[in-house]
Amino acid sequence: KISGEALAGDKHFGFDFDVVSKVCDVIKQCSEMGVEMGIVIGGGNFWRGVKNGEGYIERTRADHMGMLATVINSLALQDALEQLGVPTRVQTAIEMRQIAEPYIRRRAVRHLEKARVVIFAAGTGNPYFSTDTTAALRAAEIEADAILMGKNGVDGVYDSDPAIHKDARKFDHLDYIDVISRHLNVMDSTAISLCMDNHIPIVVFNIETPGNILKAAQGTVVGTTVGGEQ
Repeated sequence: KISGEALAGDKHFGFDFDVVSKVCDVIKQCSEMGVEMGIVIGGGNFWRGVKNGEGYIERTRADHMGMLATVINSLALQDALEQLGVPTRVQTAIEMRQIAEPYIRRRAVRHLEKARVVIFAAGTGNPYFSTDTTAALRAAEIEADAILMGKNGVDGVYDSDPAIHKDARKFDHLDYIDVISRHLNVMDSTAISLCMDNHIPIVVFNIETPGNILKAAQGTVVGTTVGGEQ
């Protein structure tokens, strides 16, 4: 799971292609190692339904706009990966056959088996569900071993905002219920509950160091792990 803001880098809007390139380089390394990778990307570098539309645009429509933003990001990532020779498929939860495949679970699994990177776009296809929930849902559907969650500007989960509180304490490991009860900023509660019910560990790390993706895929401890074995 990659946040849309991470793709924008210091620009905070649109794409920072240096960042995109570095992320894709690491994804290529993981793919060449034989790691099957499905990717969910947020759309916050263009539009966040709740934040940007609140008070101005009806929630369902604002969320649909956010889903389209994730499609833009998915196509950009696909192009960057294919320039590196990485075979990819974009699958959208909202049908738009001219530019991507519709999401079909069995087809997604088959692509992964054929060493293609699958990029899941347009969220779940439903309003009121975040891309965090999309990541949890797709991970459960494809029976993923873990969710690797790349955050922008933070290297794990803290008990308070480290940008504000200098004494903020970083966690190496958390149980799912701790995240929910402490209201920690990892995923929304729907996504965390879905991961908990399906026993999917979540590894939270700083995407500004893209090599963390490779380290996490290799089993090296990075950032904060939610769930799984300590």
